[in-house]
Amino acid sequence: MSKVAAGFTMSLDGYIAGPDEDFSRLFRWYRSGDTDFPVVGTDMMFKVSRASADLLNEMYSSYGAILTGRRDFDVSNAWGGKAILNLPMFIVTHNPPSEWVYPGSPFTFVTDGVESALRQAQQAAGDKDVNIGGTSIVRQLLALNLLDVIHIDLVPFLIGGGIRLFDNLENAPIELENTRVVSGTGVTHLTFRVIKQ
Repeated sequence: MSKVAAGFTMSLDGYIAGPDEDFSRLFRWYRSGDTDFPVVGTDMMFKVSRASADLLNEMYSSYGAILTGRRDFDVSNAWGGKAILNLPMFIVTHNPPSEWVYPGSPFTFVTDGVESALRQAQQAAGDKDVNIGGTSIVRQLLALNLLDVIHIDLVPFLIGGGIRLFDNLENAPIELENTRVVSGTGVTHLTFRVIKQ
């Protein structure tokens, strides 16, 4: 059955980006192994452990659409104008950027809220999972009890400041069930099922 799944690389102290939205130290694990992992739809090549490559391949192949927020879109510079993993991408925003609104655009901008965006993403994904990005979108879906899975790539690094994924949750505490742990080089992959309230 299709799932709504969020996935983030996170420091041990809970940050998904450092001060000034710096990601470089967090993502070192993408270059710390001996196994090539080409990222579909890009010219990027990760160099990760075999365990990480197997997990990433399984996760990436399970996704049928991506849902994220405008801030993620802007900070990522519209991913160079290419949809991540060549998947349909839905961006929640109040003001769609006019330069990206045209027939055939790789992005669909949704202005009537996260629930509408999720419905559209699920329809596009079919029986595959919807991958969730953006801290605000994750928090909104958790508050609406619509998130099924949280995947964390935990790196052994303390940032000490920056952007936290789980700050100011509306309906905390939220129970999770740890369903998988995979050790990679420079990272521990943790998968949790969200126990619905």
